[in-house]
Amino acid sequence: MRIVLLDSFAADQGQPAWGELAALGDVVPYARTAPEQVIARCQGADAVLTNKVEIKAAVMAALPSLRYIGVVATGTNMVDLAAAGARGIAVTNVPAYASDSAAQLVFALLLHFTHDVAGHSADVKAGRWAGAPDFCFFRQPLIELADKTLVVVGSGHIGRAVGRIGAAFGMRVLPAAVPGSPSTEGRVPLREALAAGDVITLHCPLTASTRGMVNADFLGAMKTDAILINAGRGALIDDGALIAALSAGRLRGVGLDVLQTEPPPADHPLTNPQAPWAARVAITPHIAWGTVEARQRIRDEVTKNLAAFIAGQHRNRVV
Repeated sequence: MRIVLLDSFAADQGQPAWGELAALGDVVPYARTAPEQVIARCQGADAVLTNKVEIKAAVMAALPSLRYIGVVATGTNMVDLAAAGARGIAVTNVPAYASDSAAQLVFALLLHFTHDVAGHSADVKAGRWAGAPDFCFFRQPLIELADKTLVVVGSGHIGRAVGRIGAAFGMRVLPAAVPGSPSTEGRVPLREALAAGDVITLHCPLTASTRGMVNADFLGAMKTDAILINAGRGALIDDGALIAALSAGRLRGVGLDVLQTEPPPADHPLTNPQAPWAARVAITPHIAWGTVEARQRIRDEVTKNLAAFIAGQHRNRVV
């Protein structure tokens, strides 16, 4: 079996890490693949593994030997699932591999706004503590999470993990209804939840109903000093509406691990360090999923998925 990895670098960070996969066939790894290179690199492949490289109908039509597409992620929007089904090509993904990893980053972003450990440490090293008139000094008011209300928009694996951590901090956790979702049991209506939330964190899928849902109306329903965290999908947020809210002095902080375009353009307004609200925005470069442990899990799961397919079994099949 010829197995082609189109964009292995995110999962392996350039280290040889696919030994068990090699036991299943001839593995051809590429750190990155441009769209125009996909068909040539996949010629003769029985199985193709992709993280973000798109495999659409035209690509499948040009690859008559292709029998299997393994998504090295949870989301499958990079694969034309209908075209795969029509051609009898199996598609698998890896659900829930990064729940703990992503939840951990949510609280890293949140604690940045409550305590600013890095900022305090930098000030100490710059001599501000040594020159302080008191035994302590504060860069900002410090905020306790206990008794604050944490609104979780999206109650999947990651959302539930975030809720468990929030409860351990003593927070009141409100699962909120997601626009367009039929799941409403146990979930607070979104507008009601936003009005109560001290922290709003987004973990819902990107759909036609949730795209741009964080708009002027959503932001206007939030407390003016609330903290917004997005470790879900960048397109959940209307950037223009968010910038307008920040410019108007709303929101204590905004923590983002995702943006609509990744990597962002160099002149993206949210990454501008000179913006008057820049200190209230913390952005990490889509790392919530990527702990060492989570990346090992995803490689293990990708291998198990393909082994199951070879054995005629269904494992994490989406097609």
